[in-house]
Amino acid sequence: MVPVSGEDGVSRYQVVGIGNAIVDVLAEGQDTFLDLMGITKGIMQLVERERAETLYAAMKDRTEAPGGSVGNTVAGVGSLGLKTAFIGRVRDDALGRFFARSLTAEGTDFPNGPVAGADLPTSRSMIFVSPDGERSMNTYLGISAELGPDDVQADVAGNTDWLFLEGYLFDKDQGKAAFLKAAKACHAGGGRAGIALSDPFCVNRHRDDFRRLVRDEMDYVIGNVHEWEALYQCDIEAALAQARAECGVVVCTRSGDPVLLYRGDEAAEAAVKRVVPVDATGAGDQFAAGFLYGMATGQPLAVAGRMGCIAATEVIGHFGARPHVDVKALFRAEGLV
Repeated sequence: MVPVSGEDGVSRYQVVGIGNAIVDVLAEGQDTFLDLMGITKGIMQLVERERAETLYAAMKDRTEAPGGSVGNTVAGVGSLGLKTAFIGRVRDDALGRFFARSLTAEGTDFPNGPVAGADLPTSRSMIFVSPDGERSMNTYLGISAELGPDDVQADVAGNTDWLFLEGYLFDKDQGKAAFLKAAKACHAGGGRAGIALSDPFCVNRHRDDFRRLVRDEMDYVIGNVHEWEALYQCDIEAALAQARAECGVVVCTRSGDPVLLYRGDEAAEAAVKRVVPVDATGAGDQFAAGFLYGMATGQPLAVAGRMGCIAATEVIGHFGARPHVDVKALFRAEGLV
């Protein structure tokens, strides 16, 4: 860990994330199997508890890993040596204890801890990975979607340099309230708050609230072309122009094309190395990890973007949504650190 202290000497986080605390369950899935099970390829679908149990039973040679989009990002940042914490909800059940134990073992604080006596179980996502690397995610949200303002501790969200929010949690009013509380605490403590737009369908459901959050509370926003276009209901050039007028740092990922990054009048691009993916799970999550590491360590915008691309390339080269090698060594190999 990189030691960081606030003015009062209290240990300060460099990155804190808030998101769905989900256990990922992964297995290979041929296209014919996806069709048979009625699974739409390449997207995240929310499923009910009964459907989740059916899909779980149909998985062969499955593996489990702590997941959730921002959970993966924060774990990636932590593996790069920064001081991190993740705010989320899990039940005090086998999967919840697995999530908490795994996260803390990787060096990321999990201040909330498993909730005893909760009605809903720990969230899980059944992820079928196709031969072309596409991931088809079937997520049962369970207790994680119940995260609200009471779960946001001021001494965590208000004691970090960078706060990162997960757009998926914006689906419920208590999630919106939690984000607003966290962003205000972060700003009061001198930090910067940002969000991953996460999904164009989620953006479409809550466009007005997303727009207000981006305009009024966010210092940086990460999204792909489809998410930005959904947010502003126009083509990507016009959408990014509007985003730049409303937000400090704007990042647009483009599925293999260079990432576009903006900060005020500054514009940069980060090249993407094209590789044949083994598993695209977590590519966006680890891009965010590399990017946040760069921003948190004071790197130029273009370098932070390149770090994100390197981290994303590493994670799509193997199964699972978290890095398998020393990503900082990859940065060194390219002369970035």
